[in-house]
Amino acid sequence: MLNPKAGIQRRNMLGMVAGTAALGSLLADESVSAQSPQPGGVNRNSAPSQLRITDMRAIRIATNFDYPIIRIDTNQGVYGLGEVRDAGNEGMALVLKPHIVGKNPLNIEPILDSVRNFANQRRFGGGYSALDMALHDISGKVFGVPAWRLIGSQYRDRVRCYCDTVETDHPKTHAARIAARKKMGFTFFKMDLRPWMIQKTPGAVNSRGLATAKGLEIYGEHLQAVRDAIGWDQPLAAHHFGQLDVKDSIRHARFFEKYELAWAQDLLQVGTLGTGDAPKNWRAYKEIKTATVTPISAGGSLFGLEEGFRPFIENNAVDIIGPDPLGVGGMRETKRISDLASMYGIPTFIHFGGSPVGCMAAVHVISTLKDFVVMENHAVDIPWWGDLVNGVPKPIIQNGYIRVPDGPGLGVELNEEACRAHLRVPGYFEPTPQFNNYILDEFKTGGPYPHLDGDGKLVNTPQTP
Repeated sequence: MLNPKAGIQRRNMLGMVAGTAALGSLLADESVSAQSPQPGGVNRNSAPSQLRITDMRAIRIATNFDYPIIRIDTNQGVYGLGEVRDAGNEGMALVLKPHIVGKNPLNIEPILDSVRNFANQRRFGGGYSALDMALHDISGKVFGVPAWRLIGSQYRDRVRCYCDTVETDHPKTHAARIAARKKMGFTFFKMDLRPWMIQKTPGAVNSRGLATAKGLEIYGEHLQAVRDAIGWDQPLAAHHFGQLDVKDSIRHARFFEKYELAWAQDLLQVGTLGTGDAPKNWRAYKEIKTATVTPISAGGSLFGLEEGFRPFIENNAVDIIGPDPLGVGGMRETKRISDLASMYGIPTFIHFGGSPVGCMAAVHVISTLKDFVVMENHAVDIPWWGDLVNGVPKPIIQNGYIRVPDGPGLGVELNEEACRAHLRVPGYFEPTPQFNNYILDEFKTGGPYPHLDGDGKLVNTPQTP
């Protein structure tokens, strides 16, 4: 017996299909109009299905940490910008070039999957991260949407920042420098407490160059002076305490309790017996966190959700995570990590020290994060930092906040004149043939791999063009 509702259901489904098609048409029209279409209402800027990556080139800006910036070119004139993590090297991204040339840059996740085995912890996630940013820049330009739209919905249209402040061995001077940040409009603060600041005082550092009980008291003088200058109601974090192991970290964190820090950052720098690589050692961080009421953060040197952050989050080993989008895996990976952390009640702050290119990539992803606190910036004292790009209001940081760009892709383009004025080495996005032709045809076709014959001679090797 036929179902009497089948005809109604079929008509409803056809109506839904028609409605979906109409919605798709409407969205397509909006995408086209956002890209300044050619006469006749047809966007001829890009044919997405035929888009292909043709090249990757780079420059490096000479500054406090150096900014390696990459550019990925396509066969349709659309290009994308990305950035390797500060103090890294553009070669970390350029080695990925032969693995991506010829591919459609809109296939972001498959491309990233294909090169993920070339990324690692600390600075070795910088190339992968730069690639992620450039692919999102291209895709946003092609579809006429800001990069954040490609990875989620927006929770905020401006991003709160704190800025790094140069430390000193004089507490009052340290306090005055941070108080000046408050006058600039910043509402969140961080200070560095480095062993060199106290080493002139006899007995302040031990044989390992770390703060003794006396040295911690001097750190306390700095913290007290800053607290008095900015107020106890202002969030204040601290970082850079030297090569601490677990016991050192606990001792420092317990001392900091009376100063009510927002967090003590990346305390653990040295692995003790059986602890392994310090930045990845979630068990050690769990021990530190359990021993103190000072909030503990970690993650500035980690890459990836599965490779780095997952055990920290699932085991509640820290109070707050601090991924760096330029090293952790880029925009998409930062969101994956922060979304998982939110499920466990762990907020996110963003570690950052790069150029306005990487900054805008970070700002885009931050706008989609549910439990975001604040973003770092290391360039407030570099007068030409904002001049490196066009397309966003200047100054880029206004009253402690950065506005999320609403233009397509990352929303910024390089100011060539300003970039050329600050190059580490001569040449502006020069060709990179030295990174070509490293993928063997055998890998692409499924043929035999290079191997040693019976005489020990390597055969089936790639030919140099």
